[in-house]
Amino acid sequence: MEKAVALSYADDLPAPVVVAKGKGSLARAIERVAREHEIYVSDTPVLADVLVEMNIGDLIPVEHYRLVAELLVFVASLGNHNGAAGGPMGEEPA
Repeated sequence: MEKAVALSYADDLPAPVVVAKGKGSLARAIERVAREHEIYVSDTPVLADVLVEMNIGDLIPVEHYRLVAELLVFVASLGNHNGAAGGPMGEEPA
């Protein structure tokens, strides 16, 4: 099943927060909206499996900080950073 989770991060938060999540058609809609707004979309199924079970507004658990931080650093490195919502689409690092 397709899964999608949207994260937001701001300097005043202790960790990124889940702002949208869904499975199936809702996951496809989340991804479509992200792409329409040129927000980076990561294909990280293991992380999506965990985060899709969280509630909207939940902070990312400590055990996932490293992976999420690596994604945020990668997104920031793409340039044209689009605030807390993410950044431009691109391929993940090899």
